[in-house]
Amino acid sequence: MDIEGYARRHINDPDLIEKLAERIMEFKDVDESYARKLAEAVVLEVRNAYSKTSFLLDYHRTGVTMGKFGVGSRGTGDFYVHSKIAEMCGEAVVSSRDLDDAGVVKVGDYYVSVAIDGIHSRLSEFPFIAGFHVTRAAMRDVLVMGSSPIALFSDIHIADDGDVSKIFDHLAGITAVSELTGVPLIAGSTLRIGGDMVIGERMTGAVGCVGVSRHITPRRDAREGDVIILTEGAGGGTVATTAIYYGMHEVVEETINLDFIFAARSIIESEAVKKVHAMSDVTNGGIRGDAEEISRASKTALYFDVGKIRRLINRRVLEMLEELEIDFMGVSIDSLMVICPEEHAEEILERIRSSGVEADVVGWVEKGSGAFSVDGDRIEPLRPRFRESAYTPVKKMVGEDKPEDFDEMRRRVDEAFEKALEKKRRVVERLRREIPPG
Repeated sequence: MDIEGYARRHINDPDLIEKLAERIMEFKDVDESYARKLAEAVVLEVRNAYSKTSFLLDYHRTGVTMGKFGVGSRGTGDFYVHSKIAEMCGEAVVSSRDLDDAGVVKVGDYYVSVAIDGIHSRLSEFPFIAGFHVTRAAMRDVLVMGSSPIALFSDIHIADDGDVSKIFDHLAGITAVSELTGVPLIAGSTLRIGGDMVIGERMTGAVGCVGVSRHITPRRDAREGDVIILTEGAGGGTVATTAIYYGMHEVVEETINLDFIFAARSIIESEAVKKVHAMSDVTNGGIRGDAEEISRASKTALYFDVGKIRRLINRRVLEMLEELEIDFMGVSIDSLMVICPEEHAEEILERIRSSGVEADVVGWVEKGSGAFSVDGDRIEPLRPRFRESAYTPVKKMVGEDKPEDFDEMRRRVDEAFEKALEKKRRVVERLRREIPPG
């Protein structure tokens, strides 16, 4: 519970102190006197902070919430917000504009790839699983750029009432991947969420990865005539979350593997990497989401054989998804996708299989745009939904359909984006005037 937010929303309620004290006592083991004093302190801080006497302290409000617009839900709304973020980012060899999860700069003769991933929000009470999967995710984003991971860094935030043990369990998950891959965790931070102003046990955070290479494999380099190779996948944080919240806990263990890393390294650490045009991980909205982004970045059309993809999903994971009626084409299965010329496909398949990971050619690239599923003689557009396939009971209730007022919400999001740019320009111009010449 965000007690600052509660106070801000009800600041004109004459009974605010009493109500806030009651909420505090619901969560904290404190007496009424302490709860009331804390409530009074919170209200004082809120009144002072939100008087907003400087333009720097305010932001343009859209009235569009994260949940309603689908931000973080790996679908249409999420992809749109990320496209706006990309417009605000600086120039780089590869940036968010290229729809890759890792960014790249060049230093001398080397490409430096950097990625950061946040922990799955529904894994807050399962710190080890959260740490393991977010670390693997950050490394995946660097590996698909053709880079060898060289360092990890982490950020852990736990709410005021969270048990300190969460830190160690989470780090154990991170460092399990670190130890098995030989990529050290070299920096990080540990803080409370909102300090004293957020009560509860919630945990959030992120893991970042840095990699180096002499060759890169961004999505934009997929070309007409290429074939698409996919490795077997058992899912990661998303599939683990599905298994946990549907009570199919035995499936969680299927996700605890490093197959993706071994498969990607088998290519990167050989001459075969020079024969690869593009790589990606099947995560953001599943193949539906990733295919759409690759098509846009490379200005090509991608075709996927649904039957072949189905055969490459871990049997126990697939059984769970189908029992729960979750579209395996629209959920993160954590497979490695390699796009290369057809004449090099067999060599790359041999490299992957030598790492103990199964793989197959599951599609091809043509001139055109968009992504398509091929199921026998039926070819259909393969589009991301408004949200990633609903993979928990709550998500099924929320649904996957685009809101009727999405276009109006998008207009308001655009307006907020322009207001933020205007604030940035105002600050940059002022600071530039203050920078000494030379």
